[in-house]
Amino acid sequence: MISAEMNERLTRVGPGTPGGRVLRQYWQPIALVDELEEKRPVRAVRALGQDFVLFRDEQGRLGLLDRDCPHRNADLAFGRLEDGGLRCPFHGWLFDTQGKCLDTPAEPEGSTLCTRIRQRSYPVELRSGIVFAFLGEGAAPPFPALDCFTAPDTHVFAFKGLISCNWLQALEVGIDPAHASFLHRFFEDGDAAEAYGKQFRATSDGSDLPMTYVLREFSRPRIEVENTDYGLRVTALRRINEATTHVRVTNLVFPQAFVIPMSAEMTITQWHMPVDDTHTYWVAIFTSFSKPVDKAQMRAQRLESYSLPDYLPKLGRHNDYGFDPEEQATETYTGMGEDINVHDQWAVESQGAIQDRTRENLASSDKAIAANRRLLLRAMAAMEEGRAPALMQDAEATPRIIGPATIDTMAPSAEWETRWREAVARRRGAAPWAPPALAAE
Repeated sequence: MISAEMNERLTRVGPGTPGGRVLRQYWQPIALVDELEEKRPVRAVRALGQDFVLFRDEQGRLGLLDRDCPHRNADLAFGRLEDGGLRCPFHGWLFDTQGKCLDTPAEPEGSTLCTRIRQRSYPVELRSGIVFAFLGEGAAPPFPALDCFTAPDTHVFAFKGLISCNWLQALEVGIDPAHASFLHRFFEDGDAAEAYGKQFRATSDGSDLPMTYVLREFSRPRIEVENTDYGLRVTALRRINEATTHVRVTNLVFPQAFVIPMSAEMTITQWHMPVDDTHTYWVAIFTSFSKPVDKAQMRAQRLESYSLPDYLPKLGRHNDYGFDPEEQATETYTGMGEDINVHDQWAVESQGAIQDRTRENLASSDKAIAANRRLLLRAMAAMEEGRAPALMQDAEATPRIIGPATIDTMAPSAEWETRWREAVARRRGAAPWAPPALAAE
């Protein structure tokens, strides 16, 4: 357990907070590009406890501005898209995507007020279906060449969903290999032909054993955690028998993403973007290696659980997450259906809006969680000392970070360390877009 003061330090994200300062040094996944596909491409966005307006102008350029008009603070999310920018309906002040004031039509002829007005704007980048924004001071860092950013549009699919809790506990469930044997346990193994787009339903690489079986029957993984140039590599080893070990390699991409395998063909890169201290969007890119993603099927599957336009979960506290005691007795460990996002949502929301870590007792299976907290605290201390956080901030090194490698595979017990890398290389070799080797292996 940790002190209440340390818990505050780890979780708060507003302007000026230690955690907020760290997160503002990294690109934040503030929206899906799908959210700007409507007739009027303007969206109110809340991130890190601040309010913004995201829009696409008539020339297709993206802009992110502070949401309150600098005239008298009316809401620019209701602005008019016209004349090369976003116009406030209150007095007609017009701003382009860079925050430059283009027009103050209520002012006298010849007024130069407009030349002295600027709305704060933020750098934005469109990557793999997600609009990323840099909300900090100074120059934005480079993007790493992660697989999810390297793969072509045909091989990626992006989606998101709201969780009503603090970002850190939402992230921590994803770097916890042990929980999958319980929270995501299915008592029967499904049809592999129906596993597409579903986590833990396919077979692992090099095996005909479904992941549901592996997780259910081998629930005491040996967990190894390594520091890397992007964050952490987390390896869970489940010994099937004397000769064979199941190896599951996942990653923390500091400060708020994880990269995990979904199937032998597909990986998930998932960020946890704080809306504020007590609400979080998980924002994911599903990356396929050799085959294009069936985006229509992936989207339809997820819209069974989330409603537009705000990607709100259909199950939650308001309806007990769909809990069915008969299902819990006979089909799933939770009794909350087959969507693992619902399982995770229950787990992290049930900890409270902000988990009270003064009451927790970490175990040996939580070593990745403890390691991540140390990384976060070191990053906060670095910023307070006037230094940039070390991970993914080097303009030369960051673009060389690719992958990172992630896999579910069966391996000879004595050779698991080399065999999982061979499985990764084999999968990458089948991908027409993937670099053949991984950095920092």
